[in-house]
Amino acid sequence: MVYGFDEFVLDPGRRELRRDGELVALEPQVFDLLAFLIGARDRVVTRDEILDAVWNGRIVSEATLASRISAARSAIGDSGEAQRLIRTFPRKGIRFIGEVREQAAARPEVVEAAPRFDGPSIAVLPFTNMSGDPAQDYFADGMVEDIITALSRCSGLAVIARNSSFIYKGRAVDIREVGRELGVGYVLEGSVRRVGDRLRISGQLIDAGSGAHLWADRFDGDVNDVFALQDRITERVVAAIEPTLEQAEGARRRIAPQPRPAAYDLLLRAASLRDAFTPESLKAAIGCLDEALALDTDYAPAMAARAYCQALRHFQGWSEPGEDYRVEAVALAWRATERAPGDAQVLWMAAFAIWNMADEIAPARELFKRSLAINPNSAMALTLSGWIAAMAGQPAEGRALIERALRLNPRDPRGWFAAGAMAICALAGEDREQAINWAETALSQNRRFAVALRVLIVALVGTGEVARAADIARQLLVVEPDLTVSGFLARIPFPVSAMATTYAEALRAAGVPA
Repeated sequence: MVYGFDEFVLDPGRRELRRDGELVALEPQVFDLLAFLIGARDRVVTRDEILDAVWNGRIVSEATLASRISAARSAIGDSGEAQRLIRTFPRKGIRFIGEVREQAAARPEVVEAAPRFDGPSIAVLPFTNMSGDPAQDYFADGMVEDIITALSRCSGLAVIARNSSFIYKGRAVDIREVGRELGVGYVLEGSVRRVGDRLRISGQLIDAGSGAHLWADRFDGDVNDVFALQDRITERVVAAIEPTLEQAEGARRRIAPQPRPAAYDLLLRAASLRDAFTPESLKAAIGCLDEALALDTDYAPAMAARAYCQALRHFQGWSEPGEDYRVEAVALAWRATERAPGDAQVLWMAAFAIWNMADEIAPARELFKRSLAINPNSAMALTLSGWIAAMAGQPAEGRALIERALRLNPRDPRGWFAAGAMAICALAGEDREQAINWAETALSQNRRFAVALRVLIVALVGTGEVARAADIARQLLVVEPDLTVSGFLARIPFPVSAMATTYAEALRAAGVPA
């Protein structure tokens, strides 16, 4: 059964939510929550019922539940204030109150094929968690992310970014359709089974054109062997695509220092929390990274990730009033680059932290260049480097970098990040109409993205739409309750003084407190 409401269509079988035919990116738990509420719309459902349906009875925090409800509302254009579709009944539960149209599931629509890459290209699908414990999803997801990162370092191999390939999570898919939709020649799929301290990782490399299996293998070992197992999978996949890549990738992995497994586990947990992108989840992610660093004080990925999470809180305005974090975060970012000068992800995370929070921000651009030299296929490094280039007064360079990121992420559930960065490029290039379009694209996927809200305000004021800009400013002040123009200018780096002036004048005109 397919459910229609307003301009949305929710298809539980295909695990898709579409708005006017366009796919809306949803985290798996948010999709499950929305589907459950619509299915049970004839009554108020309790917190315990939601936990049983979405988390299989596992106890989660009130903050986690609230963030998923907020994300569901945001995805369908509702809000905690209006409660037009999802209504909270104090001390009783919540209910979907929108008018729903039921219809039989239609035949799958034909998705436009993405242009094929010129050279060898691969998408790594989410590995299936076979552990029987939904709480272990983060481990399977983290394994795939690291495999993608390793493959991306191989020169000449185009690798679809994690956030595009993960749209297929929880769906039965035809590999040939995946290849057509993402424009790749090869697909890697697999499973992870973790029972206690034992791991079994299986993987299959498939020709996306014919559907033929080119390679398959199974790897067993202890949790302490997780890095060796991951290395073997990566090396075998690379060897099947391009034999000359095997030696370089194997050599890089063999000499790379490995952290203690417990610290790595915490790093994966932190990444999952970071991607939820709420004030609470980012704070919890930093807590996980603090635990990882307590176990392994020289663990550069955790250092860089902690500095990066602080930078996300910083530009979102989510740090607590009076909180002193900048000096420590910048120092941690630099320490990470010293301990892992050849790790592309460490470099771009550290670069973003240094750009946002250091007194001397110019070195951040060199770190971005070093990161991209090591891994030219990192969509996040490309996006953030393009963002910084635009802020530094080079919007054309920034746009080129972000466009490449979008090419590597044709269906990115976190496309709001790249869209927000493109909005900055358009604004820096004085193309206010495009800035509005890109900002609205970003906000259609994430209403909490402060960067896009600010750009939209500035662009609207620049086109004379001050009343609408004032409405967006009120939304921004919900995201950043303590925002003032002076505080914003003191917090966010503006190498181009004219851009700082433009932002300040527009924010004041829209009603942001001075």
